Amino acid sequence: MTASRFNIVAIGQSGRLSYEAVLLAASLRHSNPGFAGRLLIAVPQPGPLWPGEDPSITDPGILGLLDQFGAEIIPFASAHFGAAYPYGNKIEALAHLPDEPFLFLDTDTLVTGDLGTLVFDFHRPSASMRRENTWPQEELYGPTLSEIWGALYRRFGLDFAASQDTEFPENYWQRYLYFNAGWFFHHSPSAFGAQFLATALSIRNDPPPEVALQSLNPWLDQVALPLTIHALGGGRPGPGLTGLDGDVTCHWRILPLLYARESDRVVEVLATITAPQPVKKVLKDYVPIKKMIYQGQGAQVRALFDRTNLPRREQAIRNTIKREGLWVR
Repeated sequence: MTASRFNIVAIGQSGRLSYEAVLLAASLRHSNPGFAGRLLIAVPQPGPLWPGEDPSITDPGILGLLDQFGAEIIPFASAHFGAAYPYGNKIEALAHLPDEPFLFLDTDTLVTGDLGTLVFDFHRPSASMRRENTWPQEELYGPTLSEIWGALYRRFGLDFAASQDTEFPENYWQRYLYFNAGWFFHHSPSAFGAQFLATALSIRNDPPPEVALQSLNPWLDQVALPLTIHALGGGRPGPGLTGLDGDVTCHWRILPLLYARESDRVVEVLATITAPQPVKKVLKDYVPIKKMIYQGQGAQVRALFDRTNLPRREQAIRNTIKREGLWVR
């Protein structure tokens, strides 16, 4: 079952995320001017879990651009995570959205192609496979990856065997359902958010013994996400979604990495949406955008790399950029 209309949801916040939200909104309107859904920017509000900090977006320039590009601000109160774990924003925000099919995108994403080419089954949730072997980290004397993931599936009464990709051997990380939380979707943010929250809180507050030695910061959302998706009848994305993290969207993460490794189309879209003077007037206040885009350092980074033969490890790309004095974030 597919839905022709859906909303796009992202998290906004004061500082870096507010500028990224503008880039996301501008790229959506540039690449999909007829997008029929709503672009919802969920923004945490001041409260006890944000001590001494106002996470809301108050900059009138930023708010003006978001409005110009058709984005709607959805304020929400942080009840469980806040400043101690800001990645939890994407978990808590879902309860405050209209209960309609949604695609969540991390704010550091550009829409570069036609969303209409994607084939969603919103009743079978999925998420981004653009991930690395970040969690769990296997200890010398165990438990094994299979024991760690198995303990989590048992905690929530889930079919561990059914979640595994048996093309990979046991205890090889890609055998186990693991996503990047940069995008995910479902037909109901309310149902998805409730499952996501209950799963994350259970792991955080009472981790199984097999998980006790594992770091959950910043990985908690990516540990809870596959369990949530599996519990709701989803799994790995099908071929109709290859445009996500492909020709339709780009989760760029850090501007120097965008220039180093992403396609010419991504760089072209970024240049186009940031060129108008009213946009430049606001975005140049953010140092990474000012240096990378408006002062040309992005082009210098791009010239350092052959995108047909990039280093296999991201750290090697970072080190090259840093050696040239061009790293900003």
